Amino acid sequence: MTNGYKQAPYRAVRFGPRDTTIEHRSDGSMLLRSPHTLGAFERRVTDPLIRWAAQRPQQPFLAERAAGGDWRRIGYAAALAQVRCLAQALLDRGLSATRPLLILSGNDIEHALLGLAALHVGIPFAPVSVPYSLVSQDFDKLKHIVALLEPGLVFVANGQVFERAIAAAIPPATELVVTRAPPAGRGARLFAELLATSPSVAVEAAHQAVGPDSMAKFLFTSGSTGMPKAVINTHRMLCSNQRMIATMLPFLADEPPVLLDWPPWNHTFGGNHDFNLVLFNGGTLYIDEGKPVPGQIEKTVANLREVAPTMYLNVPRGFEALLPFFEDDAALCRSFFSKLRVLMYAGAGLSQHVWDSLERLSHRTIGERVPMITSLGSTETAPAALFANWQMASAGNVGLPMPGVELKLVPNGDKLEMRLRGPNITPGYWKHDELSRAAFDAEGFYLMGDALRLADPADPAQGLMFDGRVAEDFKLATGTWVSVGPLRQSVIAAGAPYVQDVVIAGHDRDVIGVLLFPAVDACRALCPELGAGATVCALLAHAAVRAVFQVALDRVAGSASGSATRVVRALLLVEAASLDIGEATDKGSINQRMVLNNRAALVEELYLPKASARTLVANPAVHG
Repeated sequence: MTNGYKQAPYRAVRFGPRDTTIEHRSDGSMLLRSPHTLGAFERRVTDPLIRWAAQRPQQPFLAERAAGGDWRRIGYAAALAQVRCLAQALLDRGLSATRPLLILSGNDIEHALLGLAALHVGIPFAPVSVPYSLVSQDFDKLKHIVALLEPGLVFVANGQVFERAIAAAIPPATELVVTRAPPAGRGARLFAELLATSPSVAVEAAHQAVGPDSMAKFLFTSGSTGMPKAVINTHRMLCSNQRMIATMLPFLADEPPVLLDWPPWNHTFGGNHDFNLVLFNGGTLYIDEGKPVPGQIEKTVANLREVAPTMYLNVPRGFEALLPFFEDDAALCRSFFSKLRVLMYAGAGLSQHVWDSLERLSHRTIGERVPMITSLGSTETAPAALFANWQMASAGNVGLPMPGVELKLVPNGDKLEMRLRGPNITPGYWKHDELSRAAFDAEGFYLMGDALRLADPADPAQGLMFDGRVAEDFKLATGTWVSVGPLRQSVIAAGAPYVQDVVIAGHDRDVIGVLLFPAVDACRALCPELGAGATVCALLAHAAVRAVFQVALDRVAGSASGSATRVVRALLLVEAASLDIGEATDKGSINQRMVLNNRAALVEELYLPKASARTLVANPAVHG
């Protein structure tokens, strides 16, 4: 494969400032800030909806696949009219912060309109992870959320699909609204009835009463504890964050952005960053019903044949899932890259082979490379805090603090722990004062839990490199610190595309071992003779599959600079990470601590004096 594309020019895109100031403090910490002032931002999240309804009344705002396969669209003026009707219906029910709106189903137009209606009149709403209702077997997380929020109204698109979850977790006295198919044995009101409500002057009065510090929504994050915490999101957080993003990406003002987007709105990436990026810039959001998993990614591919995005955002696993389709279909590539200004990944680190493949495909299709950008933040930061808005050559750089954000880097062992302060930071967690206090230091900086390092200590403008999660790092029995984040990326890169994720073991042990989550479909391609019906266990026992993982393990061991980076053993995991017991989130990220706790027996097997038959043992002399 030629690397000639590496010399190809990037597509011309208007980016914002890329600079920072740095202040070295006597305690060893550093403060980084943008020298650019954050401009004025909207008071309320629905203020842009009002503006675009007046300026671009017929401009499509939202679109989704209808039952017949065509795109169902709603423009800005029609959306605002329906939001006002729904807002009146919510006011009539006396909803408030202590009786919020709870949304159990996924991304669709009704979900969006109800959420906007709540925002419009100052009623917090909480979109909930769909797997808590449809994948979970015990509904414990959903029950926890309902008990914490005590919702006054619950919405689902299809009541029968969510019937088990509703029966298990939603109190009979709580009003239920469905778009269609009310669940059996449970009273429910149709969404159309709420939409038929005539708005009164109360809607405008309630809207005017909404201010920057009014609560906008609750977003749930589990962290390492397993049970979800309700992160308070205010209008100030969401509005200021969009102003920050617009400063970093001024090309968004050149033409209305067009997004085809699947990330769930219960996550800050999809529900805050992507949705609001369209809303605040007067663009069009095509709701992608596909997902980056087998059997669902094909829907995304079909949508990309019809919708040419101007900006495409995804988690790394989403880009990886699309690559085989791009490789085999020149027409799909022509559609995808035709109007694309930038690619953006977030939520996890992007493997270098995926990055390189996208650049190569872009060059092959349009003769130039499409810039790849990224950002770093969390549910508590609305979400963007750092932004890399320049053409980078490789993954790992997460950018610089945006205007209005202060970044404090505090020495923590041999790392620099990141802490953040700014208008985009949450005030805390709902009904958890102790957790809220513990989330901030004495100066009011939010404790993100990530570590960063300067890409070039002599030139801070070169950005910051992600250096793992502080809480995940551990010491070997020798006292040597193991930096989990960078090591995890090294193992994934060495095993690409057959390694889906990695959990690093070795706390208080003499050496490092790893538990490998295989990319099952990629592994199946190595042994087609087994057939599509072969079990994962049989697949992982196949010699061809074990061979590629052996090579990866040998390469990692051979490139090690010392015991902190030398992986000596590996086990392939047959069972996927579990949502119910907190090993994984519905967007695919792995909770390292929970996997190690829940699979303690496998960790012990990894460290048996004599390696088990399933254990791979590194031989760096062969492939190092």
